[in-house]
Amino acid sequence: MSDVEDFTGKTGRKETREEQLDRNWAELLQELRVLQTGVQILAGFLLTLPFQQRFESLDGFQVALYLVNVVIASLTTALILLPVSVHRRLFRQRLKATLVSSADTITKLALAGIGMLSVGTASLVFDVTLGRTAGLTAGGVLLAVLVILLVYVPVRLNRQAAGD
Repeated sequence: MSDVEDFTGKTGRKETREEQLDRNWAELLQELRVLQTGVQILAGFLLTLPFQQRFESLDGFQVALYLVNVVIASLTTALILLPVSVHRRLFRQRLKATLVSSADTITKLALAGIGMLSVGTASLVFDVTLGRTAGLTAGGVLLAVLVILLVYVPVRLNRQAAGD
């Protein structure tokens, strides 16, 4: 079958492979836009902390947790930008399948980064406001909830769909 012929893939849509890749790419870009907003909000929050008077009273653990969160925010931002950079490098080289596949993997890594950033930020806030035990507990509970929501639920839905 040539690229210009219609086919019906797993989606049940009648579209060419190129149309499917274009649609997948557009969907990935929209997901990355949503992720970018969340990372920007958390990173912006983190970047304002050193300028608060109370920041000087943080203990060594809290400062280390803060710095880890800043690094995670920076790396996650880079991951969210990476598909655009890859697109620029692969532009007009007829490598859309490679682009979509790599962007899918990168987006999954960015989701993990946002999860870690959320856990770390919540842990820091709880630690500073309620103490170390509250910070560690909040981080552990949030980590468990995020693993359920971001890993278990999608895997379960995928298995249910495959069983239909």
